[in-house]
Formats: sequence, C-alpha cells, structure tokens
Amino acid sequence: MKRIFDIFVGLLLLIVSSPIMLGVAIVVRLKLGSPILFKQQRVGYHEQTFTLLKFRTMTSAKDQNGEDLPDAIRLTKVGLFLRRLSMDELPQLLNVVKGDMSLVGPRPLLVRYLPYYTLEERKRHKVKPGITGYAQVHGRNELDWDSRLALDVKYVEERSFHLDLVIIIKTITKTLKREGIADVPDQLMLDFDVERRNKAKTLRGG
Repeated sequence: MKRIFDIFVGLLLLIVSSPIMLGVAIVVRLKLGSPILFKQQRVGYHEQTFTLLKFRTMTSAKDQNGEDLPDAIRLTKVGLFLRRLSMDELPQLLNVVKGDMSLVGPRPLLVRYLPYYTLEERKRHKVKPGITGYAQVHGRNELDWDSRLALDVKYVEERSFHLDLVIIIKTITKTLKREGIADVPDQLMLDFDVERRNKAKTLRGG
C-alpha cells in the first residue's frame, strides 16, 4: 500500500511540479552554473547507500587547502530562496518514484554518520528514508540529534498509513508557515559525527 501510494503521489507531484522544476533548473543554471543538481551518497533502507538528488543551492567555493568553505558563505541568495520554499527538495520525487526513498520516513543522512549510531538508533534504517518524516513535523532543525533520532525510531515502531497522511498534512502546513526550518542547519548544531566524538571524548574525561 505504501509503495503504491509513493508511486502514484510521486508521479502526480512530478507532473504538477514539472513547470516549477524547469524554472528552478533554469535559474540555478544561470546563477550557479553547472551542475544543476546536487548529488550525494546517503544511507537508505537496510543501510544501503543511494544517490540523493537536490537542486544545487551553494557555490563550490573552497579555501586554500581545497576544502569547502562553510555553508553560510557558499549559500547564495537564490539558494536561500529555494531552501525557504523547500523547492530544492523537489528532485527527491525522482528518488521516491525510483524506490530509493518514500514520501514519509526518516530523513536520509550522510554515510560517514553510520559508525556513530547506537543499536536503537539504527532501527531508523528498517524503513525507506523519506522526503519528510516524524522528526520534521516535531521541530525539524530545532531539535538536537538525540531527539531527532529518537523520533525517527518512534516512527519506525508506530508507522501506519494514517500516520503518514498526518505527517504529510503537517509538513505542508509547517512549510507554508516556515516552522522549524533553518536556512543553514550547521549554524544551529554540530554535524552528528562531530557531536558524538565530542561526547565520547567528554565521557573519557579528555
């Protein structure tokens, strides 16, 4: 039922949003150049990796050592506009139709985070990742990592078609109101792996 719903709604949203996606693609190409899409390996169902798709919102500017500059510096005005309206996420509908993702589920996180989950937190990978999820309608970027991951596990344990519908409706409402959305998330919290390493260091007393 969930997969049928994902395919039907995903295709419908792709058709409806195709003029918007075309417009965004043109703007990104003119303002940021190529590539138009941001592609990154993320962890999905049963901890298998897949290529996440988003519209690019940042430049590729790097420091003297060849490392990416902070997100706040690389984020453009166009990218900020796209993020505030969540339009940069639209290409993920392709991930949904393809089967990498679902409309609702825990957000897919970076591959390098894998060694830092507890056994309980790894339950989040028992379902396909989603464009939106339980954590996204209960604080989104305003939550700390422990709370976000606990909500992901809660979703896995309580998931149902009705719950998915509730999450989708709440997501639309919160997106329109811009509740819990951070333009540059890394300004609010440390990366998950960095936070867990710092916590482990503190527990060791060093």
